[in-house]
Amino acid sequence: MIRAVVFDVGECLVDETREYGTWADWLGVPRHTFAAMFGAVIAQGRDYRETFQVFRPGFDLSEERGKRAQAGQPEHFDDSDLYADVRPTLTALRDAGLWVGIAGNQTVRAGGILRSLDLPSDFIATSDDWGVSKPDPAFFSHVADAAPCSAEEILYVGDRLDNDIRPADKVGMKTALVRRGPWATIQWDEPDAVAVPTFRVHSLAELPELVASLSAEER
Repeated sequence: MIRAVVFDVGECLVDETREYGTWADWLGVPRHTFAAMFGAVIAQGRDYRETFQVFRPGFDLSEERGKRAQAGQPEHFDDSDLYADVRPTLTALRDAGLWVGIAGNQTVRAGGILRSLDLPSDFIATSDDWGVSKPDPAFFSHVADAAPCSAEEILYVGDRLDNDIRPADKVGMKTALVRRGPWATIQWDEPDAVAVPTFRVHSLAELPELVASLSAEER
């Protein structure tokens, strides 16, 4: 049975269109040019942070975040950046008696923003909180330790085959790949994107019924 559902953050709960648009502005690059290169880097299987190197060799993301904060442009998102299905889905899962967590590769600041949004969840943590990032198996060990059940009873929901679905599956979790954002759109037809996830969804709103059905089958 699935007793806990844990969600990734970027492009799973939060639409990062505004965030990456502001990075293009910071670099002085047209937004469509930055977005095109971002997609090309992902399609080549490279780390998305290499996109910044194309436009500014030697770019240090952490250092530049600090500079942006000093310039009055800190990392920011708010309720308007949440996908429309987020609150209803999290609420429905909790109403069904499931433990709901949020854990992704995010900064401490992003974690603070998430907590300020008062999302219907039981737990929120970031990679910076834990000092380890996906796809490191240790990240998913932290997820399992936080949840009130075994790894096999956790459904991890994410938009990336490489960072979310494969590593969560390897530690025994069930997984759901949601098709939105650049990663899922590019990776959707890869063989592992079809074979590995427990569920493939186009909206988080599909999850409560799917989870209930699977749990009923396994009783």
